[in-house]
Amino acid sequence: MDALLQFLFSGLTVGAVYALVALGFTIIYNASDVVNFAQGEFVMLGGMITVFTFEAGLPLPLAALVAILVTSAIGVALNKLAIEPARGAPVVSLIIITIGASIVIRGATQLIFDKQLHRFPSFSGDDPIHVLGATILPQSLWVIGGALAVFVGLWIFFTRTLTGKAVLATANNRVAAQLVGINTGWVMTLSFGLSAAIGAFAGVLVTPITLVGYDVGVALALKGFAAAMLGGMGNPKGALVGGLLLGCFEALTAGYLSSQYKEAVAFIVILAVLFVMPQGLFGRKSTERV
Repeated sequence: MDALLQFLFSGLTVGAVYALVALGFTIIYNASDVVNFAQGEFVMLGGMITVFTFEAGLPLPLAALVAILVTSAIGVALNKLAIEPARGAPVVSLIIITIGASIVIRGATQLIFDKQLHRFPSFSGDDPIHVLGATILPQSLWVIGGALAVFVGLWIFFTRTLTGKAVLATANNRVAAQLVGINTGWVMTLSFGLSAAIGAFAGVLVTPITLVGYDVGVALALKGFAAAMLGGMGNPKGALVGGLLLGCFEALTAGYLSSQYKEAVAFIVILAVLFVMPQGLFGRKSTERV
């Protein structure tokens, strides 16, 4: 039982990061039908920029804020410079553009910073908290709490604000949203900026635990995509649940089978969802009138 609880603590921690990445996928997918495979790079940028601005002398909270704002600006630039000019292209072409953007961001980060792994101090120290024979790091509570806070904040944003409802209207029917006066181009820009900020926030939270380097974004993008598909692509609640479930699957696989099989879990989840329930846990089956 102690071992099971320990695995679950580890799984919830990493699963919360996957959930934040999946939420970023969901926001952009809802606004544009684009699967943004540069989302993992936003997490990497959040951690890397925080590390180097903190080492340059900024207080950690200010360094984290700078990282989130800069990464959000990069997300907006990605939309303006790469996605909008190709708006009439097939969805597959837009996805390939995001993959190319991921490669460019990764290469630029390697040149501007370095190839080493980095971390900065935990927010509340590194003394583990003992719970029923298992331990959990205080930073893990920050990660899990941060993911829940982002989910609640997005729920309030989408259900209680006019801007959030404009995003939902654009996601539901872009043409109808334009007809009632919604600036769908601005909604797209907002979606990319918001998803980049969420990714950077995830990077800030998890870097004290997992370390950050220029190449960590690829795996995070894959895991976040798997989590979004598991929960139901386009569903924020599904992104949260899918991320937490995927993290727990990985931790239990590593604990009870072998850590060598942990990385295969995301691929297995993607294949299982595609074959068994393509709409995911919380996705809705779509019908098309012909």
